[in-house]
Amino acid sequence: LSAGLLRQATYTTTRLGIYSVLLERFGGADGTPPPFLAKAAMGMTTGAAGAFVGTPAEVALIRMTADGRMAREEGVFTLWRGCIPTMARAVVVNAAQLASYSQSKQFLLDSGHFRDDILCHFCASMISGLVTTAASMPVDIVKTRIQNMRTIDGKPEYRNGLDVLLKVVRYEGFFSLWKGFTPYYARLGPHTVLTFIFLEQMNKWYQRLFLSA
Repeated sequence: LSAGLLRQATYTTTRLGIYSVLLERFGGADGTPPPFLAKAAMGMTTGAAGAFVGTPAEVALIRMTADGRMAREEGVFTLWRGCIPTMARAVVVNAAQLASYSQSKQFLLDSGHFRDDILCHFCASMISGLVTTAASMPVDIVKTRIQNMRTIDGKPEYRNGLDVLLKVVRYEGFFSLWKGFTPYYARLGPHTVLTFIFLEQMNKWYQRLFLSA
């Protein structure tokens, strides 16, 4: 539990905090948000940063061992083992999640049927959850297959991530990349909704307490 909480405290706060700053920094002077591709680039950047900061906690979570003993017995850099694939996944997931949420929220507000309130945030985050699930499932398959691959006749089962995708599509079918979509979304959807609703409310509290004076 402690490692899981530490991962969320490092990874999530880093990516969401930096994204909010970038969104405000690169928005228009009149308050207009940046274009979608810029949002996606911001999501990729913040995802990589969050993954780098959160990797030590994720390593501890996966290994189910104490951070201090790992650093002491195996070296500090052991805490960043697997950092590159973790960052690669975070780039894809955050580009999809953060950009799709911002774009969905903007679309709902521009429609004239929504106000900037919890209902709007809920609907936008549900859309974001769908997009994120579709984008992240193939990446998760690659990550899982590489982590669990066997050695056959002295050679690894897969050469790289692209080889995983090609073999899955060839032998299991294209749509097998999204096998288990419903339970995956059932887990990710509520997580995305709660994340953005709390983020929006905390941003409003911050603006009211510190920026309105």
